[in-house]
Order: sequence, then C-alpha cells, then structure tokens
Amino acid sequence: MATFSVPNKIVHGENSLEVLSSLKGKRATLVTGGSSMKRFGFLDEVTKILEDAGFETQLIDGVNPDPTVEECLLGGKKMEEFGPDWIIAIGGGSAMDAAKAMWVFYEHPNYDFEKLVSFDNPPLRQKARMVCIPSTSGTASEITAFSVITDPVKQIKYPLVHPDFVPDIAIIDPRLPQKMPPLITAQTGMDVMTHAIEAIASTAADDYTTPLAVKAVELVLKYLERAVKDGDDMEARTKMHDASTLAGMAFSNCSLGIVHSMAHKIGGIFHLTHGEANAIMLPYIIDYNRKESDSYDMLEDTLRIDDIAEEVRKLNEAVGLTLNIKDGKNTVIEEDKFLEVLDTMSANAFADACTLTNPRKTSPEDIKKIYTAAYYGEKIDF
Repeated sequence: MATFSVPNKIVHGENSLEVLSSLKGKRATLVTGGSSMKRFGFLDEVTKILEDAGFETQLIDGVNPDPTVEECLLGGKKMEEFGPDWIIAIGGGSAMDAAKAMWVFYEHPNYDFEKLVSFDNPPLRQKARMVCIPSTSGTASEITAFSVITDPVKQIKYPLVHPDFVPDIAIIDPRLPQKMPPLITAQTGMDVMTHAIEAIASTAADDYTTPLAVKAVELVLKYLERAVKDGDDMEARTKMHDASTLAGMAFSNCSLGIVHSMAHKIGGIFHLTHGEANAIMLPYIIDYNRKESDSYDMLEDTLRIDDIAEEVRKLNEAVGLTLNIKDGKNTVIEEDKFLEVLDTMSANAFADACTLTNPRKTSPEDIKKIYTAAYYGEKIDF
C-alpha cells in the first residue's frame, strides 16, 4: 500500500499571497532567513495582510542557510511563549525546514532530536497549522514531508521525514523568486532537476509520482536558462516555480536517491550549496544507476532526448555551474581536505535515508568511488 500526500491547498500565480487574508486564528509566527524577504518588502506585505485579518504576529528571523538543531530548539521555545495558531515560513528552503523542526519543539517541548532522526515522529497540529511560502524555486519544502537540519558538532545534515510536515497551505507566488540573483537561480533550479530525476528513478516511484516528475524535468530543460539570464522573465520564473512544486509533490511521496545522500554529507562538512552539490553529482550518479534502471530510458523516450546525463551537463555549463567538485568556483574544496574526510563522508552518505530508494544497490565503497569521480571529473565505469 502506498500513500500520496500534498498540502490541502496549493495557491499559485502572481499575488497569491492574498490568500493569507482568509486564515482563521489569533496569532501567527513568521519564520524567515536573512534580510531578503524584508528588503524586498514581502515580509511587510505578509505581516500587513495578517494584521488586517486580525492576527497578532511574531517574527523569528535570521535562520541560518544550514539551520541547526540548537536554533530550531530556540525557535520552538519562542513559539511556546507566543502561542501561535499558524506558523508561516517565508523564504528559502532553510526557513521552511527550520520552521518545521521548530513546530515539533513548539508542540513537544524538548523532544529528543535523535528520535526525529530515526523517524520516531510525534503528532503535530495539536496547537498550530502551517503555511509555507517559498522565495526560491528549488527545495520544494513548501510541499514536502521533509526537513533538512544540521548538527554542526557531528558535521552532518539530517533529512527528517514526517508525514505531518506536509504544510496545510503552500503559496507559490512567482514574484518572490523574481528577486533571486542568477547564481542562486541556477543552483536552486538544478536542485529541482535533481528532485525530479531522482523521483523518476526511485524504487518507490509509481503512476502518481512519475508524471509530475517528468513534467518538472521538461520545464527545467526549457525555462531554467531563461530564468538565469533574465530574472524579470516572468514566464520563466513562473514555470520554474511550478516545476519546483511539481518535483516536490513527486519526491515527497517516493523519496530520492544517493545524489541527495551524497549532497547532504558533503554539504554538511564543506557547506557546498545543496543545489550545486546536486548539480555536479547528478550526471555521475545517472551513469552509475542506469546500469540497473531503465527509468532514464523512459524519461529520454518521453522527452525525445538522447542522454539525460549529457543534458544535465550541458545545462550546468549553460547556467554557470562546474562539472566537477575540484573546479568549483563558488565553494572551493581543497584536495587534501576532501581526501581527509572521504571515507567518513562516504559511510555517512550510505547511511542517509535517501539511499534506501536509490535504484541501484550501493555501498560505502561505491559511494567513495562516485565522490572521487565527481571530484576529479572522471568517467563512471563500474
């Protein structure tokens, strides 16, 4: 038996923030990251809509790009003091992921984080419901049961999975990602591509998830380069925002694969941006996985392309991302530092939850070989 779960309401299109005026309640906590949502006026817009609807609001801002266990515990305590009916996350994936974990610690103060890591999840919606409003077209946290939280002591990013994390309302307003600079547009866009392709190849993929993921790949191939080159191209922005949500609907219900397992671990140590880590490693892992999966053949036949791994490489180059880790200009990872943690990183990636649905059975040894190939830009031939 399989389940398919998405937010009760998905509101999309320009000015869809207005749906917040229909919420019923007394208090709302806003969770956001850096200053961009404030700088571009969206935080003020959301606050005004809520206050006009009779809400008292609380702001938790400054969420780290890699939200930590400690800041999520602190956010939960702040919520406990305020008592919100609604938790509204606005911003990138980090803000939405953090808000989900804060929600747990609000409804279940001092809950053991290790239980969340092992998917021992307490029930939510005892005190509050959730709205997610993404500012990037990438993580799809506004639609998923996932949250990625970092333990800086262990230097590990943990993918948490809780069916109650699926928000009550997702608001997909393309005005927000319009403000993304080209590099972030590229990185988050390739995160969408990775979500979609891994969902297609997942061992848990089915007739509900695959059509959504295939459409997302089609949209990224057609619109990502346009969105990177011209941030004011609203058709491209809208299509990429929709692609992100479609891919999220797919992978939230069928999970992912070792691209994400490996991106989580290299990101946890070196802070390599998640979307860029995915972009670099995706074609290597397609080549590795396709020896035991015909999902990529299906995708190529459907979209009438010859080689999806090669299309990913071409798109990476077109949007300014490197084809291997060593040449990365946005995050420099020195060879000696990489080799020093390679064995530990490979073992941790193998233990990641996303490994479970990878289409090819793997091992820490194989993952080490893939990391090495992706670092130096070598061909996968095993």
